[in-house]
Amino acid sequence: MRTYAGIDLHSSNCYLAVIDEEHRRLFSKRLPNSLDHILSALQPFKEELSGVAVESTYNWYWLVDGLQEKGYRMHLANPSAIRQYEGLKHTDDQWDAFWLAQLLQLGILPQGYIYPKAERPTRDLLRRRLLFVRHRTAHILSLQSMLDRCGGRRLSANKLQQLSPSDAEALFSDTQLGFTARCQVEAIGFLTQQIRSIEKAILPKVKLRPEFVILLTIPGIGKILALTIMLEVGDIGRFAKAGNYASYCRCVKSQKISNAKKKGEGNRKNGNRYLSWAYVEAANFAVRYSPRAKAFHQRKCAKTKKVVAIKALANKLARASFYILRDQCAFDEKRLYG
Repeated sequence: MRTYAGIDLHSSNCYLAVIDEEHRRLFSKRLPNSLDHILSALQPFKEELSGVAVESTYNWYWLVDGLQEKGYRMHLANPSAIRQYEGLKHTDDQWDAFWLAQLLQLGILPQGYIYPKAERPTRDLLRRRLLFVRHRTAHILSLQSMLDRCGGRRLSANKLQQLSPSDAEALFSDTQLGFTARCQVEAIGFLTQQIRSIEKAILPKVKLRPEFVILLTIPGIGKILALTIMLEVGDIGRFAKAGNYASYCRCVKSQKISNAKKKGEGNRKNGNRYLSWAYVEAANFAVRYSPRAKAFHQRKCAKTKKVVAIKALANKLARASFYILRDQCAFDEKRLYG
């Protein structure tokens, strides 16, 4: 008889549950986060085991990779897409583990993509670059706000990044404000140095695959954004339609409509936040360098907020990317903007 396993994974331990085709509970136990302990618990069921469902938490790499290497068929459960019966009064780790196994047995487990192990370090390094970019932007905005608040003047981000620590300190007559500005400019310089060092480490070693080179024909997408998209997408064939891809990129509306009225929002976090950032960045660059993209953005801005207009443009670029990657055709602005 076929069996199915579910693992509710935590930072220091996990809960393993095994059921059969009749939903009978065969095994349940809390185990330490040790591959040897988990393999030992699964060994009696290995011959009949159809698959193992593991919750996609921040620390799933070691467990999924280790079990795959031992021949187990792994399924990465998407926790943001899993819904339980809301009338339940009590749930715990044991219930969650059995719930994963039951969803797997029924064939309705919402699954995440198990990204190839060899490419994960490069992808994670690009994600660290994004983190540094966000921190640098936060320091730039903070310094701009302080200049505007205390001195009634405003400098562009490019000019702020060109300031030396002593020049930044001289912008303020107050000693404490000057020291604050000096610290922020030093932080901006350090983060810029780290961002460039990551780019130097990645660009010579990682090349765009042939099917992703064509992304460079889209206005607003350069080498770094194209690499980010390639490393986050993996295989474009896993998306059935352009709408599925745009939804995965978090570029579609998340709302519940009833009787032509908005009744709330859906699951906004279901998707890839790094792809969402990449296409928003591409949209901002496209507005600068593409007249057609700028005209589309201006029409949207006349009807709604600027941030919504940028997101609408990001949605169009994401959909265009899907067809470009699927059909291997060059970018055509006429087909995108009409």
